Amino acid sequence: MRADFTIAFCTVLLGISQVPALASEPAPASASVQASAGNAALLKLFSDWRAFDEPHMVHGVPDYSRTAMAKKATELPRYQERLKAIDTQGWNAADITDYRLIAAEMNGFDFFLRVLSPWSRDPSFYQSIFADESDVPAHEGPSASPNIDLFRFSWPLSRADDRRLTTLMNTIPATLSAARVNLAESNARDLWVYGDRAFREQSATLAALDQGALTMTILEGKRKATLDGASPALRRAVRAAKAATDDFAAWVASEAQKKSGSSGVGKDNYNWYAAHVELSPYDWDAQVLLLRRELDRSLASLRLEELRNRALPPIAEISDPAAYRKMAEAKTAKFNDFLVATGLVPDKPYFRAAMEAQTGVYVAPADRNFFYHGTALDPLPLLSHATHWIELARLKHEPRSSPIRQVPPLFNIFADRSEGFATAMEEIVMQAGLYDDIPHGRELVWIMLANRAARGLASLYVQANEMDLARAGKFHAEWTPRHWSDPDSPLVGFEQLLYLRQPGYGPSYVLGKLQLDRLIADASQQADRAGKPFVVGEAFAKIIAAGIVPPALIGDEVTASKAP
Repeated sequence: MRADFTIAFCTVLLGISQVPALASEPAPASASVQASAGNAALLKLFSDWRAFDEPHMVHGVPDYSRTAMAKKATELPRYQERLKAIDTQGWNAADITDYRLIAAEMNGFDFFLRVLSPWSRDPSFYQSIFADESDVPAHEGPSASPNIDLFRFSWPLSRADDRRLTTLMNTIPATLSAARVNLAESNARDLWVYGDRAFREQSATLAALDQGALTMTILEGKRKATLDGASPALRRAVRAAKAATDDFAAWVASEAQKKSGSSGVGKDNYNWYAAHVELSPYDWDAQVLLLRRELDRSLASLRLEELRNRALPPIAEISDPAAYRKMAEAKTAKFNDFLVATGLVPDKPYFRAAMEAQTGVYVAPADRNFFYHGTALDPLPLLSHATHWIELARLKHEPRSSPIRQVPPLFNIFADRSEGFATAMEEIVMQAGLYDDIPHGRELVWIMLANRAARGLASLYVQANEMDLARAGKFHAEWTPRHWSDPDSPLVGFEQLLYLRQPGYGPSYVLGKLQLDRLIADASQQADRAGKPFVVGEAFAKIIAAGIVPPALIGDEVTASKAP
């Protein structure tokens, strides 16, 4: 994306007359001093801004009342004005990226206050207990603070962690009680009809924790959480939290029958969010066009691939769990070696460990969802998407020097970068030759892309209030090949609800992939203009080094393309 085009977003979103320009020449000494002062001011603002983003706490319970959020709305412009007042003279491209990322976050909060308002519209917002670590930098979709991330604790618990978790668990009944008041005027039907699912999941998590049967997915693999040795106070708090969760789930399901309003944000609001928060070059109409094109391309490519492989025997499915695990471990090793051999990823112990920890296991036919239908035949396509975990390992072991990029962007602004680049990796490794010795594996890559394009396209129609979630799930399933997607499955319901709750997330898998194509094309063009060979590893290293920020910012920082 062109630097002059994306920087123009800042002009609109902050209402400033002079937008920070990318530094093209070394700054004089005086400008360097000025830049240093500006950087210090930005870091201080960032710290204050992140504190402001957190809800006000009343007796340990987050206050998302109408009064509290109205107060936030009156205070937000002060932070925007502070950002606007920072002198960016002499800043380099990386510093400008940090500046613009904060601006986008502030716009995200503005959008949440004006339009999305999950604290007053969306029951699922009040799910706050999570067992598994997300494969993206933060939880998918909006959720009330503080999150109770069980995966962040070491089990069995220390006495200090026992006390801390007890305190957190004790907030659940009061938080859910306040939620009933905050949600009183919500009429967003789909958010309610599907809203009890989060709390049935939360209840199951608490029950498993109480019974010593909770297994969590984390960066390092699978871990068990146990209350062995836990205090009686913690056990009581866990059971009280479960009882409150069950009551809330029943209340949401009961209230859902009374709701009749639309749940999507509408095209105009969606376009504003895409431009000013996600910093996307594509509005709703462009996104529909692009996802439809990718759906067509993936389906056509699948059928041609099947034609190409017509004389080959099908993949022999492995039904023995031990044999499957042995095969999956071999595939993981093959994949890791391939990433290094192609230069796509540098050979680091932490990257290999991260991928090995996510090696799949056998799933019986009756328990399979869309993804497990694919991994039953070959785990490589989904393993390619699991390069998410390399990103998380890099954040842990090689954090960015900028504190602003050491933490996840707010409001899921990372979606195009995280989900899009992981989706792109599926096709990148295919084109680089990963399936040369297993041709049917290429078919699975096209099926996965078709599924992602179909579900993203459905989510766009939901945001425009042209489909409800039930119809979106059917569309999602109808356009997924081989009948691998069930519209009534928990997976499809979870995905479509998430994409409704968080605008832009559904299309991000495809749109982020397309934006990575653009970054690679820009890097290729730069190499051609300079008369240098294009080295994939070098291009990827520069793109990845920018961190988990919107691709438009990466483009301006790394390639500064001037193409139309």
